[in-house]
Amino acid sequence: MFHVTKRLLLRPAWPEDWEAVLAAIADEAIVRNLARAPWPYGPDEAKTFVSRPQDYRLPHFLVVESASGRVIGSAGMGECDGEAEIGYWLARSAWGKGYACEAARGVIRVARSLGHRRLVAGHYADNPRSGRVLRKVGFVSTGQTARRYSAGRGGEVPSIEYTLDLEADAMCSPQAA
Repeated sequence: MFHVTKRLLLRPAWPEDWEAVLAAIADEAIVRNLARAPWPYGPDEAKTFVSRPQDYRLPHFLVVESASGRVIGSAGMGECDGEAEIGYWLARSAWGKGYACEAARGVIRVARSLGHRRLVAGHYADNPRSGRVLRKVGFVSTGQTARRYSAGRGGEVPSIEYTLDLEADAMCSPQAA
């Protein structure tokens, strides 16, 4: 599955992408905010990541900058407690350019097209930038904090929880994804 936004291509990872993934993610400031990525993150982890099988109901994508063709991150869906969950990360060089919101909006559109009615998300309490992205694309805080595991930190970390009702067409921003 592929999805095109104004500036990004969301596409599956291929085995030959491992070096681009490694170059984009090999930064402790990124990995510490992810659930499954360990720190240090090396070639074996990148090769495993690009080889992950796709679940057609919960696709995950590489985020590719259309203008340059450069892999700048990943975005997609997974499962958390039986619900579809959105997640994303971007290379430090892509921060502050609106790419996280654009990629998240693209994943939300894919989720709608697949018939999902609700998405959940969370961000570690010490990563408020991710919370701003979630709110910009329409997620609403549940008012709950959960303890979620971070492989990069090697333990549980407080996570602020969010939800998005896809049936209510709750996207805050009318910008096309």
